[in-house]
Amino acid sequence: MKQPFWKKILSYVYEFHVESIAGDINDTLHVSYTQGRYQLSTQNAIYSFGDLYTNYYQAFEQINLDKYDIQNVLILGFGLGSIPLMLENNFHKNYNYTGVEIDEYVIYLADKYVTYALKSPIDIISTDALTFVKICQQRFDLICVDIFLDDVIPDDFQQQDFLESVKLLLTKNGIVLYNRLAQTEEDKKDSTIFFKEEFLPVFPKGRYIDVDGNWMFTNISD
Repeated sequence: MKQPFWKKILSYVYEFHVESIAGDINDTLHVSYTQGRYQLSTQNAIYSFGDLYTNYYQAFEQINLDKYDIQNVLILGFGLGSIPLMLENNFHKNYNYTGVEIDEYVIYLADKYVTYALKSPIDIISTDALTFVKICQQRFDLICVDIFLDDVIPDDFQQQDFLESVKLLLTKNGIVLYNRLAQTEEDKKDSTIFFKEEFLPVFPKGRYIDVDGNWMFTNISD
């Protein structure tokens, strides 16, 4: 859904509420229009914010996408589609996307406000990401793990078993980007424990990228 030009200009000084609905998983999903972009949020977290979803934007800048042969991208936790939006519009990449999103209402909002306007082929699957990674037979060059319930990552997605399943879906030189909170000292402590005890045993060359209040864990060393 395209907003009129006057509203786009005013959105840089005023946030417009667009729609709120009860999701399948989230109690309430809020869509607003601000800074010329659609934002999807819950009570405590921002799920999507176009190319201002800076966690992934900064990560893409730092890993230098041009160095890698990327064709197929898997997004676990699709949201409004910020990742394909920024990759297509800002990084000028034409990838094939598979999005996994458990909340059908999020998929409805993504199609209504964002993905309909993208040229990249996008296949969105409504299912639990834990189930998907165990049964999927396709391989991907880039896997983005962005799974939150409000502002919490469910425990099942913080285990080596899940990460091993993700690893099996990677192509030979495939990249994982796993988004975690690092805004408070407690967040950083929890993320450090996860990195050392769960992530590194599966991806021994892994490192983290500091991305504006979050840490992005990746399997590539540089």
